[in-house]
Amino acid sequence: MKLIVGLGNPGSEYSKTRHNVGFRVLDRLAERVGVKIDRSKFKGEYETGELPDGKEGFGNDDGKMLLVKPQTYMNLSGETVQGFSGFFKIGLTRLLVVSDDVTLPVGALRLRRGGSDGGHNGLKDITLRMGDQNYARLRVGVGGREEGAERPAGDLAGHVLSRFSADEEKVLVKSVELAAEACLFWAEKGTEAAMNKYNTRNEKA
Repeated sequence: MKLIVGLGNPGSEYSKTRHNVGFRVLDRLAERVGVKIDRSKFKGEYETGELPDGKEGFGNDDGKMLLVKPQTYMNLSGETVQGFSGFFKIGLTRLLVVSDDVTLPVGALRLRRGGSDGGHNGLKDITLRMGDQNYARLRVGVGGREEGAERPAGDLAGHVLSRFSADEEKVLVKSVELAAEACLFWAEKGTEAAMNKYNTRNEKA
C-alpha cells in the first residue's frame, strides 16, 4: 500500500488558493480511481483507492493507495501523515506528498525524493514528525519566487493564500490533471521512473 498526501488548509475560504493545490490534485486523483475522499481519521480526510486495471504497485505490493488530505492547517500536516504512516505501517519509501511551490512557475511540476522543505511549512512539519526528509514529493508551481520574479520574500504569505487569475487557472487545470496522472505512475513505477517521465514535461503543462 502507498500513502499519497495532498497538502492544503481546511475550509471553503481556502479551497481555490495557491496553497491548496495539493488538495486539488488529491481530489482529481480520487476521481480517476473512482472514490471520494470523505472519511475521517487522524485529523485528516481519506479514502482508499486502487491502481486501475488491477495493476500492482512498485515493490510488488497490492496496488492499493491511501489518499489523504490533512485537516490540521498546513503547519501541522505532519501529525496526520505520522498517524496514517504509523497505523498502516507505511514507510517513507511508500510516501508521496503533493504540495504547492512558489519557486516554480504556475503549472510546472517537479517530482523528487528528499531534499529540503524550501521553507514550506507543511513539508517542514512532515519531515520533523517523520524524523527524515527522505520521502517523495511532487511540487506544483504556483509562482511568486520563480526565476526572474521580483516579489519580496515577506510578501509570500499573502501570495500563497491568494487565488489564481483566470489565465493561471487555465494552465492549472491541465497541471492538476497531469499531477494526478503522475501520482498514479509513481504508485506503479516508483520515484525514479516518475521523475524521468514527468520532470521533463513542458513547465506550462
